[in-house]
Amino acid sequence: MTRKAVLVALLAVGVLACAIPEDPGPSEQPLPQGPSAVVPAPPAADGSAPVLGGPPTAPEPEPTPEADPDAPSDTSTPPPPDGSGCGEPLPPGLLKINVAVHLRGPNFWTLDATPLVGPDPVYCAEIGFTDGRANCPVRPEGHPERTACEAFLVGVAVDTGRPGPTWRRDGSLCTGPSSGCENHPENQYLVRASGGGLYTACAENGVCGEQNVDR
Repeated sequence: MTRKAVLVALLAVGVLACAIPEDPGPSEQPLPQGPSAVVPAPPAADGSAPVLGGPPTAPEPEPTPEADPDAPSDTSTPPPPDGSGCGEPLPPGLLKINVAVHLRGPNFWTLDATPLVGPDPVYCAEIGFTDGRANCPVRPEGHPERTACEAFLVGVAVDTGRPGPTWRRDGSLCTGPSSGCENHPENQYLVRASGGGLYTACAENGVCGEQNVDR
């Protein structure tokens, strides 16, 4: 074989070698392409199978329904216990306590507390106040159910435990002459004021009335 033939043979072998692609190793496998390709997740550190799709999504909480502003609310006065002595018509809610000077004596003044209900002109007319007033006592003066109906609304005094309001002078309980005032011995709706100051009479539910005494 001539030298020229040898060179031609060597060139042919080199071209053939370049045309054959190398076999990629297991770590050089090409990744699939395209939108539908799925890339496998690597195994977890503890060897467990990987969780596909990420952590589960918590369900969204259901919206809380809004309160209906037009829904009726129960504002009725609960009935008094059986045998209390306060019958129909039941008084509406306690509006305020009217406090006034009842008697002026040389040693003390007597203050009087009157619970008032309303505004309810229908109720006031039904129990006997026919002058068109909307606020009124629970019953007219001298009515046999007045004491029971007042006790039903006002409750008991915190210091004496008797039915009626709790009396205070300048924020302190009326415990006797040394405090400048004392509860009437027979009627919790009366107090004897021997000293001046701001007198308050409060029901058990916190509704109060007040009167300034200057003596």
